[in-house]
Amino acid sequence: MRPSLLIADDELLLARVLESELSGLWPEARIAAVVHDGVAALDAARTHQPDVAFLDIRMPGMSGMDVARELIEFDKPPLVVFVTAYDQFALEAFERAAVDYVLKPVQRERLEATVDRLKARMDAKAAHAADSGEADGQPDIGTMVDTDKLAQLLQRLALLENQAPTRAAGQYLRFIKALVGQEVRIIPVDEVIYLEATDKYVNVVSTSGDALIRTSLRELMQQLDPDRFWQIHRGTVVNIDCVASAVNQSLGRLSLRLRDRPESLPVARQYAHLFKQM
Repeated sequence: MRPSLLIADDELLLARVLESELSGLWPEARIAAVVHDGVAALDAARTHQPDVAFLDIRMPGMSGMDVARELIEFDKPPLVVFVTAYDQFALEAFERAAVDYVLKPVQRERLEATVDRLKARMDAKAAHAADSGEADGQPDIGTMVDTDKLAQLLQRLALLENQAPTRAAGQYLRFIKALVGQEVRIIPVDEVIYLEATDKYVNVVSTSGDALIRTSLRELMQQLDPDRFWQIHRGTVVNIDCVASAVNQSLGRLSLRLRDRPESLPVARQYAHLFKQM
């Protein structure tokens, strides 16, 4: 098997250095694409289905974390290596999640260790596939990716990015104001069942009906109690008090069944670990 690699870094010089070093350290690998922003990285991942994605944490358009969140949803997600300038405090999160990283500026010795680990994971999976009689003994890279650990890492990194001060219990949002026709509806937060982002609005689904507001989902989440309102998808936040059960779907996917509501809500893979014990 000849593994394919994707490199995404908005600093052109660093991307070239990483490409050159990887070509020397891993000559049997094929560099499928080198891109310089998050949107292009996601497009390239969809096109080339790489085995390994080297993602710069901070990129315009979509960050490396944003791209990784999307990659988790792939049927066969690639192994992810973050290229980062984070300090040691954040690097502990990488170590705990067993997700590899390369520090900027790229050091050949550290990159060599990363390549060795990637090769070892692929070799181990190939040996297992051969022993179990799978076709050609070829490893399915997607089964080598611990999406739960990667998802938890992304949540941890998001907290480090935001560094938002914790609100006291009495400081969380109590009401949401929404313009409906000619009137402003006052929706108690306790009545909110879930929030769903649309193109330019957030749809507030409550026990008293639906209403659109212009506030972004990200901004709204910062004002809600995180113990009650859980993000379950890139554009969906649910009031956990309104969840009746988590249902296993095909291919390891989950959906949430709501209390006294007919619809179910899909759970993205990166948030599935929240419901493992339910």
